Amino acid sequence: MKLSEIMKGTAYSGLISDDVEITDIIYDSRKAYEGTVFVCLSGLKLDGHKFAQSAYDNGARVFIAEKELTLPEDAQVLIVENSRKALGTMSASFFSHPAQKLKIIGITGTKGKTTTAHLVQKILNETGIPCGIIGTVGAEFNGEKLPTENTTPESYELNKLFRLMLDKGCKAVALEVSSLGLKHGRVDGIRFTAGVFTNLSPDHIGPLEHEDMSEYAYWKSVLFERCDNAVMNFDDEAHTIMSKNCASRIISYGVDSSYDIYAKNIEAVRNEDMMGITFDCFAFGKLYRISAPIPGTFNVYNILAALGAAACAGCSLENAAEALKNIKISGRAEIVETDAPFEVIIDYAHNGLSLKSIIETLYKYKQGRIICVFGSVGGRTKERRREMGLVAGSMCDMCVLTADNPDFEDPMSVIDDIAEAVIEAGGKYYAEPDRKKAIEYALSIAEKGDLILLAGKGHENYQLVNGQKVPFSETECINEYMRSKSNND
Repeated sequence: MKLSEIMKGTAYSGLISDDVEITDIIYDSRKAYEGTVFVCLSGLKLDGHKFAQSAYDNGARVFIAEKELTLPEDAQVLIVENSRKALGTMSASFFSHPAQKLKIIGITGTKGKTTTAHLVQKILNETGIPCGIIGTVGAEFNGEKLPTENTTPESYELNKLFRLMLDKGCKAVALEVSSLGLKHGRVDGIRFTAGVFTNLSPDHIGPLEHEDMSEYAYWKSVLFERCDNAVMNFDDEAHTIMSKNCASRIISYGVDSSYDIYAKNIEAVRNEDMMGITFDCFAFGKLYRISAPIPGTFNVYNILAALGAAACAGCSLENAAEALKNIKISGRAEIVETDAPFEVIIDYAHNGLSLKSIIETLYKYKQGRIICVFGSVGGRTKERRREMGLVAGSMCDMCVLTADNPDFEDPMSVIDDIAEAVIEAGGKYYAEPDRKKAIEYALSIAEKGDLILLAGKGHENYQLVNGQKVPFSETECINEYMRSKSNND
């Protein structure tokens, strides 16, 4: 594509002296080569302007910058006010504005983004609206999975993924929109069919993220200035902040009968056919009976949000309710199917608050014991280990302490820190640093009616050991053990 075509819609100073053919847009100087345009991104840690010479040495001759660069005479330098915003508009042009041809559902909030995004994707796919997803677990569409570095990828990657999804037949995309993604301009220029607000609680406060809760909330709210419909959790008081500058149609959800979409008669169900939730959903004046094999009251909120978003994308709610009957979210309160008389649940809970939340949820389904298999990330704060140990030690019948991305730290050192807190809380524990063996131990002691919670890994399919991602699947561990047990019975 010609440089002049890529720069359409981007304000800049300087002359395009040579309207060259551009083969790609680069912002990592190591990936530059002849025919690429290098965008100098300014960040908190690194300044892309300092790597312009390196990009030139690797073959780039066109540069987008916020200030003048000292480069050889054959380099074309176009000056922009904000290089991140420029990257977004340039990327949209380079990939022929794919977002304009897709129904983009943006989901933001402290908790529930990943589950809600997956619910939206699965509902739309099941009801005849091909939908991709981009978020914490990467990008997925038409059975194809691609890794991403951030919850909300950089604008170039986003537009590239949108183009891939569009070319593969997708009509919609469920996109997790983080506060940092909004702050750093990764979704600038995108008009959302619907924006979803799940909830707001303290998170991402620090020198490299947000100054305080006020700034955190502000950047979340920016999403709702860019959407045609706003689906908001009115049971969370922060919805007033989210809706402050919202000019779009607002769809409220929660458990109050005054809302556009609300839930009543919520029940936790555990039987031979299902462990999950059922409730009456009233949406826009009509009643829908919801039954879904995902446990927890918090998932009622995620389902309500997903239903509102799906309706905005043109989905029939009758069909959506039917699709929810067989829903499954990888690594989020995920029930692993086995023939055992007990349940095994995989969840991403990796700190004290999230672990407490999932265990409290499981208490509603408790018939026997709760056995929790967990660890804590190596090389990180010991306070997290203590929090998780106190929660599990006070709430679970048995704690099986093991490795969880130990990296360069000895797993037993992490286990010892957690064990101190478990003992302090009056709990029982068994230590096994090999996570596969720890899971097998939990399965071996489980009895009828027990609940085994594998916490911390969730959707991750690896263990981080000595700086390397070693393939590891909890589901495979469970299946291998159950097959072996079946063969030996």
